[in-house]
Amino acid sequence: MKNWRWQLIAVFLIACNTGPNNKIPGNLKQEEMPAIVQQLFVRVAQNPDSTGLRLQLVNALDSLGAYYPALAQMDSLLIKDSLNYGLWYRKALLQETASDTNGALQSYRYAIRIYPAPDALLAAANLLAEKKDSAALALCRQVANLRMGREYTAHCHFISGVYYARTDNRQKAMEAFNSCIANDFNYKEAYLEKGFLMYDTKKFNEALAVFQTLVTVKNTYPDGYYWLAKCQEAMKNRAEAIANYEKALTLDPGLKEAADALKRLGAK
Repeated sequence: MKNWRWQLIAVFLIACNTGPNNKIPGNLKQEEMPAIVQQLFVRVAQNPDSTGLRLQLVNALDSLGAYYPALAQMDSLLIKDSLNYGLWYRKALLQETASDTNGALQSYRYAIRIYPAPDALLAAANLLAEKKDSAALALCRQVANLRMGREYTAHCHFISGVYYARTDNRQKAMEAFNSCIANDFNYKEAYLEKGFLMYDTKKFNEALAVFQTLVTVKNTYPDGYYWLAKCQEAMKNRAEAIANYEKALTLDPGLKEAADALKRLGAK
């Protein structure tokens, strides 16, 4: 606990030295931010005890991708209210967006100690599953025991499936993803993960069927069309693969992998 308190104080002191000429990620200076964000900085300086205003500034900085200044604002709030579940949860979400997995896990743990809300438990479980940490399964069981309904049951099965997939227990992973879909037929990430398992073992026909179901369930989902095309390319169905890579790119013009695939296949 002592180390945690010192970490917060250190971050707060750094935040206090963030002036107009100091740069944030992306070489964006404070005075280069949109006027509405600059106004929020001014209003927060004028009303330093306003939690609402500071959270508005956090959300604005988050939307700009300015994660470090946003986290500095969160830490200034937590110094004054370190037992606030909502603040720890918001900080964890911000850290997760900033790809600070370890920091996010630490913040989720603080939030859970204050109030073991199912959303925080599942968020932590998801990160642990990706890290191949079996603690993810215990958190999923904890949420499942709350009997929150099919939506949360689906989340528990999905995260358990991710853990099993990452630890190469393909049978249990497949069972978990199937259980997830049984509870929520529209759970697109479960179809993707299920398809990945088949694709990785070169069961292209089976993977193709999964991705075809996915784009039927969610016909505006670019990743579904991309992986459908990947299977078709692996099966030497060039024309079909090109059509679905193009569909994926139409739905998401920023999907670089689809654009690269089209170049590889010599599509016009």
